[in-house]
Amino acid sequence: MQIGIVLPMAESDGPGASRWPKISELARQAEARGLDSLWVYDHLLFRSSTEGDDGSLDSLTILTAAAAVTERIKLGTIVLGTGFRSPGITARMAATLDEISEGRMILGLGVGWHEPEYQAFGIPFDHRVGRFEEFLAVALPLLRGERVTFDGQWHQAADAVLMPPPPRPTRLPGHMPILIAGKGERVLDLVARHANAWNAAWYGLPDERYTGRHADLLRACERMDRDPATLEVTVGMTIDAAWAGGGRPLAPNALPPEADAVARALDAWRDLGVGHVQVDLRPAGIEVIDLLADAMTLHRGVS
Repeated sequence: MQIGIVLPMAESDGPGASRWPKISELARQAEARGLDSLWVYDHLLFRSSTEGDDGSLDSLTILTAAAAVTERIKLGTIVLGTGFRSPGITARMAATLDEISEGRMILGLGVGWHEPEYQAFGIPFDHRVGRFEEFLAVALPLLRGERVTFDGQWHQAADAVLMPPPPRPTRLPGHMPILIAGKGERVLDLVARHANAWNAAWYGLPDERYTGRHADLLRACERMDRDPATLEVTVGMTIDAAWAGGGRPLAPNALPPEADAVARALDAWRDLGVGHVQVDLRPAGIEVIDLLADAMTLHRGVS
């Protein structure tokens, strides 16, 4: 099982978390400590009537910069809000990032869910699954190196093609993996039809919520005639340092910052057949990466 971290990009992720010097330090330290992947989330704005506004840096820009300061570690989006983005431009940017990183990119895509950010930036929030389906119909063939003509209700393309061609066309061995996050029958059908990996989040230990969602995924695979063994399952897991000293964690179902507890959770996810865990560290910091690295050592039995 592979293990990565979600990079901080907003002030709510910890003091100074949205400053590039801290992000780059964490990316380099994660690679040095043997983690497998770096992940970024994708939001324009967080808006709450009780907590005010918060925001994050641009995900693909940060991931491209992280590619330039690392050498081995994989780079993924968890996940791009496709409602914010043109499918053709997104495919072009992902292919460029894959080129810069020398084939380390994992393209995670999702429908989007936080309506206030759509309202703030004048982006339609309706028909999100329909828009997502059309997004995939344009973006994925482009990433396979194909020419695309498409006339949908929300997205169009007229003999579009990526030039230069994508460095790892998704139709070839060693391709750029496509990850889709989501729940609900229509989205899970798209996962089973198009994705290399599925993401469910956020958790500590496995629970009934995850069991139910995974069962829904298996039903989608049956509907789409997809062998579930060919679809990697990935899980977002949270470690919240607010547990220390008896505090109350900010993230529901989060794990305490204890290497033994985190290792047991990693064991549990591995035993369920999960192939990749993306760990959200709250707050993000070098000491939490060290804790996760210690938990990985226990989990993998490395002396």
